[in-house]
Amino acid sequence: MGGGGGGRELDTTPTWAVSLVCLVIVVISIILEKTIHKTAEAFERRKRVALVEALEKIKGELMVLGFISLLLTFGQNYITRVCIPEKYSRTMLPCEFKSEDSHEGGEGSEEGGHRRLLWFERRMLATDSPGKGCKEGFVPLISVNALHQLHIFIFFLAVFHVFYSAITMMLGRLKIRGWKDWERQIAEQTDGSAADAARFRLTHETSFVRSHSNMWMQNPIIFYVVCFFRHILYSVQKPDYSTLRHGFVSVHLSPGTKFDFQKYIKRSLEDDFKVIVGIPPYLWMISVVYLLLNVKGGQVMFLLSIFPLMVILAVGTKLQSIITQMAIEIQEKHAVVQGIPLVQVSDRHFWFSKPTLVLHLIHLTLFQNAFEITYFIWITYEFGLHSCFHKYFLLAVIRVCIGVGVQIVCSYITLPLYALVTQMGSQMKKSIFDEQTSKALMSWHNKVKKKHEHDHDHVPIRTRKLGESPGDDSSPEHSPKHSSGAAAVAVMESSIEMSDQRDPDSPKEQMTDIDLLTGP
Repeated sequence: MGGGGGGRELDTTPTWAVSLVCLVIVVISIILEKTIHKTAEAFERRKRVALVEALEKIKGELMVLGFISLLLTFGQNYITRVCIPEKYSRTMLPCEFKSEDSHEGGEGSEEGGHRRLLWFERRMLATDSPGKGCKEGFVPLISVNALHQLHIFIFFLAVFHVFYSAITMMLGRLKIRGWKDWERQIAEQTDGSAADAARFRLTHETSFVRSHSNMWMQNPIIFYVVCFFRHILYSVQKPDYSTLRHGFVSVHLSPGTKFDFQKYIKRSLEDDFKVIVGIPPYLWMISVVYLLLNVKGGQVMFLLSIFPLMVILAVGTKLQSIITQMAIEIQEKHAVVQGIPLVQVSDRHFWFSKPTLVLHLIHLTLFQNAFEITYFIWITYEFGLHSCFHKYFLLAVIRVCIGVGVQIVCSYITLPLYALVTQMGSQMKKSIFDEQTSKALMSWHNKVKKKHEHDHDHVPIRTRKLGESPGDDSSPEHSPKHSSGAAAVAVMESSIEMSDQRDPDSPKEQMTDIDLLTGP
């Protein structure tokens, strides 16, 4: 690098060595590109539009990191020519500054002055060429060796960004997969296999209310303490899932509609994943501040590492308190309910009545936590585990343990809980529901058209996607009012009536079995 250390230039390097290195780099790059491309194709075949968009975001972030690396490579000769007064180079060091006399002594001084020796080496590398050095009393802003270490840091960021994104999605889907049996049991009860679901009970006798309400919950302090431990130990139980599902279906869909709520939550998680994999500009600014404050052994870094833990625990407690508050509101009505009690769906349960604020806090927590762990791994790789960056080694170990714990809690508990509880807001995710409903309606209409092809009195049935303009010749009763579940069911029912008029043998009951997420 920089011609230091007796290294050969390109004109004195064998061509086979240059070609071999280029070949290896090109092959590895092509393999990575093809892997990402095949992954995107697999998501497209499985109709995972949200995951495709998330993958595109990851590719965009990798491109940004690539541009940063290219700029560092192209501009290193110009950056190293920037000189600053030597006194400023001794301020805000990550390790304590060692004077020249401190490393001229014994072996202990030499080991303790490792950072100072590196500093002298970098200064020599930056000033080995005539005309490129700094005048007396000035030093380079950053050395070539330090730029090389930044390159490695960029590489670590790229690799671990993909790794953490995959871990987050894998743990979240694993948690939601455990709710599949609950969805199947609820579907069987809806079909009439369980008579207990239809019996009348007082609100405080329902399992959902009993599990969340007692006399101690009237105290605000005890209320949040209980919600805190419930979030960590058992965040979502079957009564919670059943009640929230019942509230969602009752508000957004028509009674009796076949709907796979667990699959909808999984799609919702994928939609949230599009947000948390991105790195907006303000998060880049936070990472710069993170690097700026890494001074004198890392005590400040330890304090910053506690921030993601506090945020994710506060968010989880808030989400759990929303479920508990719904149970208390049902209990206070002192009413008689049939089957599952109906929860009140509203944005007022969330901070500032904005459910998306919780998602942005989760996004901030995951990014800061991932950046901190990546930084720790990079420092360990470059300078060793017991370097001056880890002056307080015990604090460094605690930071890593906190980071791993936050990653697991956020991915496996908090994010799936958010995907479930956020459905209790006033708005549903129409982008997910309408897309799948349109596919179900289009598939059903195509089957109806094929069925009537052999009918001599066939009247063409016009098909269109949900939400499209019906045209001037369409009757109002066949036009969807809104891109919501209720409007979709209305379109479906009106289409069923049209088909019944043409074919009396077409049972209407078969059409009500259409799954609005997967189609007929």
